[in-house]
Order: sequence, then C-alpha cells, then structure tokens
Amino acid sequence: MTLTHIFFDLDGTLVDSSEGIHNGFVQTFERLGLPVPSDKKIRTFMGPPLEVTFKEEISEEGADQAVKIYRDYYETKGQLEAHLYDGIKEVLEYLSQDPNKKIYITTSKNEPTALEMCEYLGITEFFDGIYGATPAAFHKADVLQRAIAENNANKDQSVIVGDTKYDMIGGKTVGIKTLAVTWGFGTNETLLAENPDFVADTVQELWDILNNN
Repeated sequence: MTLTHIFFDLDGTLVDSSEGIHNGFVQTFERLGLPVPSDKKIRTFMGPPLEVTFKEEISEEGADQAVKIYRDYYETKGQLEAHLYDGIKEVLEYLSQDPNKKIYITTSKNEPTALEMCEYLGITEFFDGIYGATPAAFHKADVLQRAIAENNANKDQSVIVGDTKYDMIGGKTVGIKTLAVTWGFGTNETLLAENPDFVADTVQELWDILNNN
C-alpha cells in the first residue's frame, strides 16, 4: 500500500501553537466577564472546533460572540505565538519533493487564519492545498471530505495525521487511514483509544511511516 494523499492537522501536529491558543481563550473569557478556566481545562479546548467548545462552555447564544473575540485576538497576536515542532519543516520539504505523494493541511482552524499562519511559518509552498473550517463546515470530517473531493483522493491511499481524537474520528468518519502523533495537545489515552492505524512518538517515526508507506 502506498500513501499518496497525506492530510495534516496543523495545531499540535505540525505547529506548537499552544501559547497563542491559551492566551486567546484567556482573553475571550476575560472580555466576556466570565471566570477564566484553569490551564488544564483550557488544554482540553485545543482540538475541537471553537464553535463546539464555546457552545458547551458558555452558551448556544453566546458562542458566536466568543468565537469573534477569540479570532480577533488570534489573528492579531495569537498566531505569532507559534512555532514549528523541530524537524517538521524537513519532513514537509522531503514529502513535497516526492512525485508520488500529495500533502495537504486539514485543520479546524478557520481557513483564512490557517493560510496566514502557514505563510508566517514559511511552509505554504510545501502543500498541494490548505483547508480549514468555514462557517458552514467546521468539523474535521467536513474539512477532510472537501479536501478529498476536490483532489480526487483515493481513500484507500489517504491518511490523516493528527494529535487529537477529533482527527482520528474525522479520518474514520470519511473512511481514510489514521496516523496519531503523540507530541501534541491530545492526551495519549484518548488519542490511542481511537485505535489509529499508525502511531508516531517522534518526528523521526512520523517520517519513517510516511516515507515507507
């Protein structure tokens, strides 16, 4: 089996953006005059779509305003508080030069912000497409489905690379392989409970899996 289409999650998989995301949530709760959740609780917000988190933590009615406040902060400051994990740029560079592979980003981050972040980090050129959440389609499976359809990807030869259970669930929902990386925002317990097809504990292991399949 050759993996021809590789769909990467962004936050927690390629990029350590935890500082900016954390600060964005703190700012949002403070501006809404609400108690700021603990650092541990905020960590659980990293992975699901913003819309889902704010509906659960604030209210159905208050979620739209919370998303707007968060994105205002994130787009001006938060995305600048991020860096690539060590070794990731080299992996992307090598994969982008492989004529048998196409690589994409599929993230629950909203699409304009994802595009800006990739430009800022200097990785846009490596990808055959960058897909993010839109107001109408923000779950991981929605983003993946759009990327798969637009690129005529063979599902049997496609894989999602991600760090949370939401990536694994999204991949299984659309019917592609799943590759879990254990250095991101998800807990290994919830991540591995989804029985991913592959597991990488280091960037070197990630490279070995993608290069050899």
